[in-house]
Amino acid sequence: MQSDLEKFVIGVDFGTLSARAVLVSTADGRVLAEEAMDYPHGVMTKHLPDQTLLPPDFAIQAPEDYLAVLETVVRDVVHGAVEEADIDPAQVIGIGLDATSCTVLPADAEGMPLAFHPEFRNNPHAWVKLWKHHAAQPQADRLRELLMQADPERLQRYGNHISSEWLLPKLAETAECAPEVYQAADRFLDMPDFLTGVLTGNYVVSACGAGYKALWDKSQGYPDQSVLEGLHPLLHDAVRTKLRGRVVPLGSCVGHLTPEWAERLGLTEQTAVAAGNVDAHVSVPGAGVTKPDSLLMIMGTSTCAMLVSPVRKMISGICGIIEDGILPGYYGYEAGQPGVGDMLGWFVKSSQPSAEEGATHSLLTTRAALLAPGENHLIALDWWNGNRSILDNASLSGMILGLTLETTPEMIYRALMESTAYGMRTILEHCQANGLRIEEIYACGGISVKNSLMMQIYADVLQREIRVSPELQAPAKGAAMYGAVAAGEEAGGFSDINAAAAAMADTRYHVYQPNAQHKEVYDRLYHMYRELHDQFGIHARGFMQELREVTYK
Repeated sequence: MQSDLEKFVIGVDFGTLSARAVLVSTADGRVLAEEAMDYPHGVMTKHLPDQTLLPPDFAIQAPEDYLAVLETVVRDVVHGAVEEADIDPAQVIGIGLDATSCTVLPADAEGMPLAFHPEFRNNPHAWVKLWKHHAAQPQADRLRELLMQADPERLQRYGNHISSEWLLPKLAETAECAPEVYQAADRFLDMPDFLTGVLTGNYVVSACGAGYKALWDKSQGYPDQSVLEGLHPLLHDAVRTKLRGRVVPLGSCVGHLTPEWAERLGLTEQTAVAAGNVDAHVSVPGAGVTKPDSLLMIMGTSTCAMLVSPVRKMISGICGIIEDGILPGYYGYEAGQPGVGDMLGWFVKSSQPSAEEGATHSLLTTRAALLAPGENHLIALDWWNGNRSILDNASLSGMILGLTLETTPEMIYRALMESTAYGMRTILEHCQANGLRIEEIYACGGISVKNSLMMQIYADVLQREIRVSPELQAPAKGAAMYGAVAAGEEAGGFSDINAAAAAMADTRYHVYQPNAQHKEVYDRLYHMYRELHDQFGIHARGFMQELREVTYK
């Protein structure tokens, strides 16, 4: 048996398609066990399991998937550590978790999903609405108009835009389209808060999710009741009822595992549970980024850009500016691109549907690497899933310009990769033009670790050094760090997240240096990208929306 002085924590990261858990030593951040599992039902965009058709722009998940995956991956990492590393479950002092956000569900009085009730089983509004559920755009637009009149300062903190991905638009969508679901729900829970509530029996609200996804402010609270009632009459008492719950800062101990969940996970009732976090935000300490004026790109199906700064600036197109939202003592800025890995995956599946996807990505990357910058003679707009920053318009769509009979698949694949780098440069330049400093750029996530060509393209397009974290599971590692903070120093954890990151983060970064010889051609291509960006995203932004609305009747 290992020394009782050595303590361990578990981090669980719930992504878009799957979840993974890691068991980590608090002493040095060693990962002793790791497990992952896909959601059995995946993401539903066409119909529910009973074939109930879904409206356009829906992205739904099954709530039972989250509970099944939670139990399986945690139980398996605990079992693996016990069997292989000879660890006593009592040495696991804390558990932290994160999830995509805002991924929201209506719950009953017991905290269980309303979709578990037979009368709501075929109602899509009773299921989990994934972060990329975009059907609430009309409600988001309405909320923006209300805030513009009643609370413009709050609106400025969110870049003067409201996203359909956030909690309040989804809440209003449910009230408008399925009032029976809204009225039956005891409360609406962002996924991290649902999961920590299930584990402990204590349903609280994480300040991170509330701040970035529900327009909550630690000095002002939620938007005024008159704004919510204007959004929909049923929301007149939403703060007191549907959104109720104590808002707690990151690192807070929500409670300890209930006897039932301690048994199901193979842990003890002394295991502390940290307040839930948002996957992108928790990746910052997970990747060892704790200094101000640092930006982290979390690169996967989408890319989130997280910037930590000591100053507060109102910047249009930013997804949120929240004090203590990422790291204590700093303002956390969120921006991002909603289609990166998803876009590359779309191209592989659409162009070669019978091929093995992983092998095709590898083959196209290898061939694309043989092309010099500009050799593909293509420019793409990276809006396959809309634009989050800085235009915040989910109705925008993608574009590839310059196709000829000489165009090959690898040329298109490289153009798509380059387009995401141009999109990130747009975000960086926008932040810097509005007074923010970006001294260092980091990256983590599957793409950053697995695709060296893409990371070199980013360094060349940005003409900046990029430090790539070796942590393939940075969100889960960051969640584990918060589990150690929730456990506290007396139990063998830490007093704050900076101390946890200093002890547990792997900072052996792989550094990509920009190639100065590529600067001129990428600068020229970027300026062409910006012309297309401004034309179809600003000046003629209705063109793509109209194109989507054309249909045969």
